[in-house]
Amino acid sequence: MKRWLLLISLTSGFAFGQSTQLISVEEYNQLKINGGLDPVINYQLTANTENPVVHYSGSQEKNGVCNCMVPLDSTFILAMQPNDDQYSNLISLPFTFDFYGNTYNSLYINNNGNISFLAQYSTFTANPFPDSSYNMIAPFWGDVDTRDSTMTGNIGNVWYKLTPNALVVVWDHVGYFMTHGDKTNTFQLVISDGTDPLIPIGNNVSFCYSDMQWTTGDASSGSGGFGGVPATVGVNYGNGVDYFQVGRFDQPGTGFDGPYNNSDQIDFLDNMEMYFNVAGASSSNTPPMVIAAGICDTIDVYSGDTLKSIHTVDFTVMVATPEINQTLQVGVTCPAYPNAISVTQTPIGNEFVVVDITFDATLVPPGMYNVLITATDNGTPVATTTKSIPIHVQANTLELAEFENTFSIYPNPGFDKLNIRLNNGKQAMVEVVDLLGNSVYSGEIGSTKSIDIAHLNAGIYVVKVTMDNQVSSTRFIKN
Repeated sequence: MKRWLLLISLTSGFAFGQSTQLISVEEYNQLKINGGLDPVINYQLTANTENPVVHYSGSQEKNGVCNCMVPLDSTFILAMQPNDDQYSNLISLPFTFDFYGNTYNSLYINNNGNISFLAQYSTFTANPFPDSSYNMIAPFWGDVDTRDSTMTGNIGNVWYKLTPNALVVVWDHVGYFMTHGDKTNTFQLVISDGTDPLIPIGNNVSFCYSDMQWTTGDASSGSGGFGGVPATVGVNYGNGVDYFQVGRFDQPGTGFDGPYNNSDQIDFLDNMEMYFNVAGASSSNTPPMVIAAGICDTIDVYSGDTLKSIHTVDFTVMVATPEINQTLQVGVTCPAYPNAISVTQTPIGNEFVVVDITFDATLVPPGMYNVLITATDNGTPVATTTKSIPIHVQANTLELAEFENTFSIYPNPGFDKLNIRLNNGKQAMVEVVDLLGNSVYSGEIGSTKSIDIAHLNAGIYVVKVTMDNQVSSTRFIKN
């Protein structure tokens, strides 16, 4: 590979022989918004962009529902000061990262949602992959701006930590150009030598997303954080052959049609996890990717022979192949109890399949089970990916009569309000949890209670009512 192609300027690459120009933040912003940045000039901002060692000192709680998000704590270091289009110093890795057969022991973290190995990147308008100009891994390549409108504070930060076998980078509640913080994105990248437990065995890259709210900065023809040139999610080695494009995002909503064709909607990424392997010699066929919709850990469900509605769990996975015109074969099974699952597959074009799975805990005894998803493409050579989703079936002795005499909920499904009515007039505690066991509401209830649920993600929740030391539960669907 010709590495000199990857030495870029602020808009397209650092090139040999280019001049350096000192410029103020305000002047740079004006040139950028007017499309006046010169690709042959290396702009150096007069503001101090040195990176003192600043450790995270805020909350240690997880950044959202998805358990693939590593909690920020004092082991994380600030990658760079609040900025626009800047990057970290060269970071040495305590391990060797294999990128399509080429190994690296250092890299740059770029503010605009990617890391790079051969040069730092300031490019703020994303290109689709493959692209011969960039050698990067991009959980979300868009115009990140972590400054506030006064230019003296910040909107979010970019943090990183090193383990002996992995690098974790978190873009935490970051805004978009020009200094907008009305919408923020939180996403994470992990790379490893293939041995760190942060990434499942057989993979060396992980993308993880919390709440994603914007796609496009003002200088990329965006308006209010959307439209214009889409943000790109994927991996690009830079040789035109080895790459992985998940999608290109430019609108709000949950729509997604796979790596190509129409632009995608940013809320599709909310609480997503993606794992894949870019180690080994160059290959013209990248294996399919299995994307779990907010499933980052074990799913809990109850066994028993009554109230089937609260003893089943529905979840969705998506399978995509980055190569155009390939086809996919997807198999789903529960090896221990094949009849415990039912599956519906919906192809959306050749390169993308939505798989809806229902697990019925009334058909199995309590214990741990695995639902296996196997995806195979028809490339040369044929490539296969397997993902295992663990399900923990717990014993439950709840009887139907007891449930009916305790409480009722309405409407179900619901959109903005969840109403709970106690049927015996007593006081009780109510808790609403998602299918990963995270509490999204808790409080006391008298005869009736109306809970605002408009802010919750669409999906399945469990309502638990505790009264006289007895717990009753039912499932609730949020549209």
